[in-house]
Amino acid sequence: MKKILCYGDSNTYGFIPQTCGRYDKNSRWSGILSELLDEDFEIIEEGMNNRTGFFKNPEGLKQSGGEYLSIYLQNRKDIDICMLALGTNDAQFFYRLNEQNCKKGIENLINSVKKANPNTKIIIIPPVKITQNILNSMFSMMFNQKSIETIQQVFNVFEQTAKENNCLYFDFNEFVEPSTTDGLHYSRESHKIIAENIAQFIRSLS
Repeated sequence: MKKILCYGDSNTYGFIPQTCGRYDKNSRWSGILSELLDEDFEIIEEGMNNRTGFFKNPEGLKQSGGEYLSIYLQNRKDIDICMLALGTNDAQFFYRLNEQNCKKGIENLINSVKKANPNTKIIIIPPVKITQNILNSMFSMMFNQKSIETIQQVFNVFEQTAKENNCLYFDFNEFVEPSTTDGLHYSRESHKIIAENIAQFIRSLS
C-alpha cells in the first residue's frame, strides 16, 4: 500500500466558506481521494488553516509550513507521494511575497521531503487564484488587492521550480474556482472535482 501525504493549508483542511467549519471526510478533497483510490493507497491528511509555506507564521510552528514539514517527516520517512499545496497564505499583504522568496520557499519544502526520503514523488500544487470577492469577506484583514496581484505574479514560479527539481505539478485552478462567498476557499462540489481529477493523475503515475 502506497502512502500519500496531503500537506497543505485550509483548502486541504477543508474549510467551509459559508460557516467557517470543516467539511467532513467524505466532502473534502483529501478525504474523497482516499475513497477513490481504495485499498491501493493510504491518504494522510495534513491540512492546517492559515498555514504558510515560506514564511514564519506568528500563529505557531504547525502554521509555519516550511519549518514544520521537516519535523513532521522525521517520523514519516515512508511517504511514497507528497502533495505540497501551500503558497496562498504567503500572499497575505504583511509577508511581502515575491518571485525570489517564493522560489526559495518551494525549494525548502522540496528539500525537506527529499531529505526524509529521496524516493518520494513530490507533487507541487500552486496557490488558489483568489478573486475580488475576498475583498468583501472577513479575510480582507489578511488579503488585499496587492495579494491578488502577487499570486498572479509568482504563479509561474511553482511550475518552473517543480520542473527544475524533478517534481510533478498539478494545478487545481484548471478545474475549479474559489467560492464566491470569500474568493478563497472551495465549495463542496469543487472539492469533489479536485479529488476526481487528482485521483486520475495519481493512477497515471503507476
